[in-house]
Amino acid sequence: MHLVPADRAGHRTIDGHRVCEAIAAIGAPDRVRAWADRFALLADANRLALLLALHRAGPLAVSDLAVATGMRDPAVSQALRLLRAAGTVAGEKEGRVVRYRIVDGATARLLDEYGEQGGSDTWDALDE
Repeated sequence: MHLVPADRAGHRTIDGHRVCEAIAAIGAPDRVRAWADRFALLADANRLALLLALHRAGPLAVSDLAVATGMRDPAVSQALRLLRAAGTVAGEKEGRVVRYRIVDGATARLLDEYGEQGGSDTWDALDE
């Protein structure tokens, strides 16, 4: 059980090799925290809808995202502010219009998986 930290080395285990595999799978605490933060951003239905729209349609302005998601412009702006602060999206200004796009590769890959699963129909089947 070479991966068990010293502060836990005295604890009894049933399957020591699996404990080591589990520790390796979990990885560094800062990496776990980064993924937890990423999932927290995705856990909000409005933010997820914005990300899905951006992922599928490409760069969009706040007003276009509002129409696509059924949200109001201020709510879209607030959500994009959080996503931008987290490094998930970035805005590109073209004259008076700012178009947002996804810049976080890990988030884009998660959204790819959503698309590969058939979108909402397949994910809805998980609820049954």
